[in-house]
Formats: sequence, C-alpha cells, structure tokens
Amino acid sequence: MLIKVYGSAVFGVEATTIVVEVNIDRGIGYHLVGLPDNAIKESNYRIAAALQNNGYKIPGKKITINMAPADLRKEGSAYDLTLALGILAASDQIKSEKIAQYLIMGELSLDGSLQPITGALPIAIKAQEEGFKGFILPKENAKEAAIVGNLEVYGVENIKEVIAYFDEGKPLARTKVDTRKEFQESLNFPEFDFSDVKGQESIKRCMEIAAAGGHNIILIGPPGAGKTMLAKRLPSILPPMTLHEALETTKIHSVVGKVKNMGLMSQRPFRNPHHTISSAALVGGGSYPQPGEISLSHNGVLFLDELPEFERRVLEVMRQPMEDREVTIARARFTVTYPSSFMLVASMNPSPGGYFNDPDAPVTSSPIEMQRYLGKISGPLLDRIDIHIEVTPVPFEKLSEEKKAEPSVEIRKRVTAARELQTKRFKVLEHVHYNAQMNTKQIREFCILDDASKALLKNAMDRLNLSARAYDRILKVARTIADLEGTTDISGNHISEAIQYRSLDREGWLG
Repeated sequence: MLIKVYGSAVFGVEATTIVVEVNIDRGIGYHLVGLPDNAIKESNYRIAAALQNNGYKIPGKKITINMAPADLRKEGSAYDLTLALGILAASDQIKSEKIAQYLIMGELSLDGSLQPITGALPIAIKAQEEGFKGFILPKENAKEAAIVGNLEVYGVENIKEVIAYFDEGKPLARTKVDTRKEFQESLNFPEFDFSDVKGQESIKRCMEIAAAGGHNIILIGPPGAGKTMLAKRLPSILPPMTLHEALETTKIHSVVGKVKNMGLMSQRPFRNPHHTISSAALVGGGSYPQPGEISLSHNGVLFLDELPEFERRVLEVMRQPMEDREVTIARARFTVTYPSSFMLVASMNPSPGGYFNDPDAPVTSSPIEMQRYLGKISGPLLDRIDIHIEVTPVPFEKLSEEKKAEPSVEIRKRVTAARELQTKRFKVLEHVHYNAQMNTKQIREFCILDDASKALLKNAMDRLNLSARAYDRILKVARTIADLEGTTDISGNHISEAIQYRSLDREGWLG
C-alpha cells in the first residue's frame, strides 16, 4: 500500500515541502531514498523502538520510503514522526484518511516522546501558503509556529497522541496565539538603560545619532571607560520593531532553534560574539549553511568587543554583507541568502596596553606599537563605519553623582521621530528605510549642501585625506543630525559635528 505524508526542509530562511512516500510490499527490507543524511538514515532504529514501546511495530515486509523531491538534500532528525506515521498508515495499523491534510514534523525519543525541531516558523508559513489544514509538531515549538494565522497548530508530547488523533479521532489541543496582542504587550524596554550611565554625554549623543540613522559606530578608549556598558544599552533607544521586522527576525532565530517556547521576538537582538570566532560562525556557513552572528543580529545590534583582537580575515568577510545588508553562501549544488541588516557597534583600545598617551598609565605603548595595533583593522572596513568616537574615563565627580541621567525612553522618542522623517523621505524607495542605507545616488539627492558647508567639507577632506567613502559617511551622519533637529536642510553645524566623528581619520591622532 502506498501512503503520502508531508514534512518540510528549511533552506536559508525559507521552507520547502517534502513529500514522504511510503510503499509496503511483499518481501523483506527497509529502503530509504531521496538524499537523506545520516541522521535520517538512522531514524529506523528510533522509530522501531518508539513504536514497540507504544504497542505498535514496523511490519516485517519490504518498506520503500522516498523523500521527494529526490534531488534535494534532506538533513536532521525532524522527519522521525513523519516517517513513523507513514509506516503505520501504509501498513494499515492506523487510519490514513486525514493524514495528507497535515504537515507533520518531530524527532522521536525511544519512548515515543517528541524532541523539539528547528525552523518551525518558516515551516508553518510554508504550510499556510500551500493550503495545509494544520501543522503537527513537538509541544515546545507550538507557540513559535502558532504565530502564523489561519493554520491549525497542534503541539504534541508523544506519538501516542498523534496516533489517537488519526486512528480514534481523539482531539488534539490546538495552540492559539494572538500575535498582534502579544507583540504589543511585550514592547517593553530591556534591563539596560542609559539612565545608569554616569557622564559620557558626548558619547550618548553619538549613540543617539547612530540609532537615529542606523549608523555603524566604533568606540575607542582605555579599559574601564564604559565602552561595553554603552554598547549594551544601544538597543534600548532603537525604535520598537515593527510586526514585519519581528517576524523576519524570528524566522532567522527559528532556523537555529533559538525560539523554543518563546513565540514572536519583540526585542531587537543584541549579539556579542567572542573575538576567537571563525568566519563561518560570524557570517554563516558550514556543509549545510546556517545563519551566522551577522544574520542573528538582523534588525538589531552586532557588538564586536576589542575589534583588533578578531582575526583580520574574519573581519574582512564582513565588508560585503555590511554594504549589501545580506550574506550569500554558495555551495556546489545550491546558494543560500540570509538577511543581515544590522547596526555594527565595535569597541577597541587605542593601543595594545589599552592606554592612550597617558604617562600615568600602568602600561604605555610607543607610537609604532600603536600603529601596528591599529593596522590590524583594514582601511576599507573602517571606511564602512560611519562614526568613530573616543571614549575617555569618567571622572570621580561624575561617578559619585546621585542624579540619574536621561533615561532611554526619552532618547528613544527623539530617535523614533527622526526615523519617521526618514521613512517619509524614502517611502518610494523599496530597500531604503533610514539614512545609513542610502547609496551614492541617494546621498546626492537628499544631502544637498550650501556653499559654506561645501567649503567646510572640502577643507576637512583635504586636511584629513579622507576617502570618497568617508565623504559619503560624513554626509549621511550630517543628514541624521539634521533629522534629529527636525530641519530639512543640512547646515555647516551639522557638517562640522559629523566631521568630528571620524577620529581614526585624523592625522596626528596617534600623537
């Protein structure tokens, strides 16, 4: 008897429906075809034990299972439940009338209980698109899949529940999520708030500008100056995520199994990888490509602490994704693209010892050592960072103040207002939503300078020997400063402030 059961495979952040065809005929043997990986090939041992421990068995006949499309590589243990139900239905151990109406996924334990899977959200989206009545999956993934409306989602703990549903009509508990309501209720602020930061008013101003325009920023200063503390608080002043951004972000985290029992992500991600990270872990990759840290920080913040300590080749692979806001991983048989529109926040010490031209510092470095240290970061990468700012230690008087600093909620209001101006400005452009995303053509259109501002910028370009890319960065930042003030035109004040935020371009910065 031939039975068709439906599962799904995830490639990138999109799912593809897999038809599992189970045919049972006279003879002996178990043949699994359709490019399964080792985890799927081993499934017959898990399925046999799970069925036996629940009063069923794999029939002693010739079983042929095809996973179509047969030329598409399938991986992982999430097909266990799909294969098991197909075998039961094909051998007439359970009724099969309704089984083709559902997409079924789950990893089996030997006692028949179900382990969570990855990629539940993209699979649920595909199931809805293709008109499946429902999606049966492990209970831990049910809330994540239930984000998708108009799809019946059933979270189950054991294969016995699924068998009872198809064979006896015993109802399963449907998981329902009011996505919009839960999303709105969870738009609270993270635990880190700018009101905790003493002093550092100029740095807070930089962070506000960076958040308002989506600009990349690098903080340069000695240990203990507050670089990490400031970076961790940046998500608290970014505009709240839209429902579309939340769905997009949740899909990426679903692919790597980071959304169990969580549902829709409402907070912008903050990723802080260690400097020993490999290029594949940072940008994504592997034999079966997975999203890397830059994709997991999509719509959020990627914080690279101690930037010069990262391997140079690891940093260099970030250059194209930073420009294109997506990363493409090519393999011989297929290509996967992950979105990677993130804000880069980097921090670094100005020298190997950490202290910059401070005669009282415990460790000092010569200008040559400092040049060599800074030389670990390539010029093209620094050019892609819009704002460079020096962070100096906070004096005792500021640290001991009882007065609270301005809270994140107030800064966020100004940032959101500036972003709304940019949304209106770029409403006819499909892939541009804020100033940092402008290309050269759009910069020439939206960053028009008067003669005085042009002269000021020309003088700075000549004196600092800035590249054409740095010129564009200054104009973008100036546009954002003007947006924060709510002005249409860019003035000389905006240009001069933007020029100040190119610390690493200034001659004599190393003393």
